[in-house]
Amino acid sequence: MDFSVLSPPLAEALAARGIRKPSPVQAAVIPLLLEKNPPAADAVPLRLLFTAPTGTGKTFAYLLPLLQSLAESEDSGGRPRGPEVLVLAPTHELCSQIKSELDFVLRALDMPLSQLLIGSVSPGRQIEALKKNKPRAAAGNPARVLQLVRMKKLSLGSLRFLVLDEGDRLVAEELYPETRELVSLAGGSGIIACSATMNGKNRDALFGLEGEKRPWRIVEEDGLAVLQHNIEHWAFFAEDRKKPDLLKSFLAAARPKKALVFTSRGGEVGRIVSRLQYRRVAAGGIRGDMDKKARKAAIDGFRKGTVPVLVASDLACRGLDVEGISHVISLDTGDNAETYLHRAGRTGRAGRRGIMVTIGSEEELRRLQRIEKKLKIIVYPKELYGGRITAPLAGPEDEEPGKAD
Repeated sequence: MDFSVLSPPLAEALAARGIRKPSPVQAAVIPLLLEKNPPAADAVPLRLLFTAPTGTGKTFAYLLPLLQSLAESEDSGGRPRGPEVLVLAPTHELCSQIKSELDFVLRALDMPLSQLLIGSVSPGRQIEALKKNKPRAAAGNPARVLQLVRMKKLSLGSLRFLVLDEGDRLVAEELYPETRELVSLAGGSGIIACSATMNGKNRDALFGLEGEKRPWRIVEEDGLAVLQHNIEHWAFFAEDRKKPDLLKSFLAAARPKKALVFTSRGGEVGRIVSRLQYRRVAAGGIRGDMDKKARKAAIDGFRKGTVPVLVASDLACRGLDVEGISHVISLDTGDNAETYLHRAGRTGRAGRRGIMVTIGSEEELRRLQRIEKKLKIIVYPKELYGGRITAPLAGPEDEEPGKAD
């Protein structure tokens, strides 16, 4: 498949952005969604789950065909009462990113821009924008969308497709009730869910959202292939108190273009950033309870490369999409193999090479061995010697270069 299945203006807009060939997940999902649009009057509403690694273009996989179908459909009696495509996402950051991609596609199709519906903005402003602009597409977090529906300021009566982006998080315990209520309000709309990973428990929750069994179409791209072939995996030993010092020494040796540092403890983010800055490392940090402006400033600096090191908790990093990350560094092994997969998926994207580094205690490295077997990867033990990254007890001829490919 190529982008010739899309309308010429849309294909041209993608080419101008340097996107000329669909990724594997786009090649699988786009024709499927175009085939289902517009659905027959007596057709069973579409239920689609697709999974693919982070950075493989999942957002465009559903936006391109769904919005093209809106552009091709005829308005009967003017603008619809509410959005026809609604994308739900778990974080404000991800909602904002989706809104940006929505508007890129809508501009190419000469359609009205989308509406962002998130909790950090006054609901009054959003209500006025909905009334004035009557958008055909919107992106938002479940709590705010549900609030506007309950206030009768947002109608789901015209909804054709409800998209659950990062569906695994939307059906997790903390968001499940709101997601389930919105799915019930969506009526006969098509439902599309996507995620980098979907374990058995989350799948059961997703498939049970409607309280009745409906057939789901499932498209899966092998995330392990990227993990196994595009990313090199390294491990360093360090006791907890010495991890920040080893991190600093590693950054000096590797000189990464962009390094994303993970810690499971959000309360440690500020301390790690302070220690790096004290050592004159340009570092920023994000955590779940962070002020919105400070978070945006840290992410913007990381995107631009003016702050090449970003320290983050797993929760704060959900939905973060930054190109060009050469190294991901974990200061622990996380809870399980899925955590490792999510973290590592921030590098080695779009066919590029990347390095995943774990700095762990003796117990954490034993846990990493179990993750290594489960994910069928090879983790190479490393150490720092003379300011260089080497294999343990390696001679000069075995030294690893400091920089990633």
